[in-house]
Amino acid sequence: MARIDFTIIRLLLLHGYPTSSYMFRNLIPLLSSFFHVVAPDLPGFGFTEPAADYVFDFETLTETVGQFVKKLGWTKFAIYVFDYGSPVGFRLALESPSQITGVISQNGNAYAEGIDDRFWGPLKKYWAAGKNDPELTSALRAYIQDKRNVCSQYFDGVVETSAVDLAPSTLDWALLSRDGQTDIQLGLFFDYQNNIRLYPQFQEFLRRSGVPVLLAWGKNDAIFSVAGAEAFRRDVKRENLAIRYFDTGHFALETHAEEIANAIIGFLVPRL
Repeated sequence: MARIDFTIIRLLLLHGYPTSSYMFRNLIPLLSSFFHVVAPDLPGFGFTEPAADYVFDFETLTETVGQFVKKLGWTKFAIYVFDYGSPVGFRLALESPSQITGVISQNGNAYAEGIDDRFWGPLKKYWAAGKNDPELTSALRAYIQDKRNVCSQYFDGVVETSAVDLAPSTLDWALLSRDGQTDIQLGLFFDYQNNIRLYPQFQEFLRRSGVPVLLAWGKNDAIFSVAGAEAFRRDVKRENLAIRYFDTGHFALETHAEEIANAIIGFLVPRL
């Protein structure tokens, strides 16, 4: 029997705020025998160094990632989307739906129901007031510049907090502390509302494409709630959908990388 080379299955890993491709450090070795895996740092995150005139909004992030994929020569690939990586991945899908062969969403939201007001309440006020509102702008700058708010994303909702590696939150904080980062992140906070306006189009892609969709969701997440995961049931046919909930928070890979990898291999590989 001929050996199947699973590494021809291409998988693009898209991280979120406030992290980088480093979040996938444990997952990549677990998947590398089955996929050709690539995990870029989004502009403004990790060790990227965009041009001085780079426009930091989700449209431009998507354009950059699209050019990156084109440089790789990829014409068919699955996407792993998390947090900010979700609107980037789904925007790519809207631009070239035939390229996307599958979706893995790890707390990567695409539904209004998933927007948890415990995190998004202040941002909704910011969107309504406008980006020049001094009080809200000052509060959000303070949020971005407070290390506790980075760490909380790693620890909130985690049952065994002693199992959480301190390295990623330390790296995230160091990179967020660079000159100009607060303005970049504040701009992306404001622009996120435009992703929500695109949610109906993301959902239409899910309905029309028929691609397999795996949700690997930290069920205790206070940023993108379980309601957002459940909403996928409306648009993805039952035979194309798998939902796996893990007893952890936003950064589910920090505590459940092996379980998530097994879910990906068990569900997605046979369908690609």
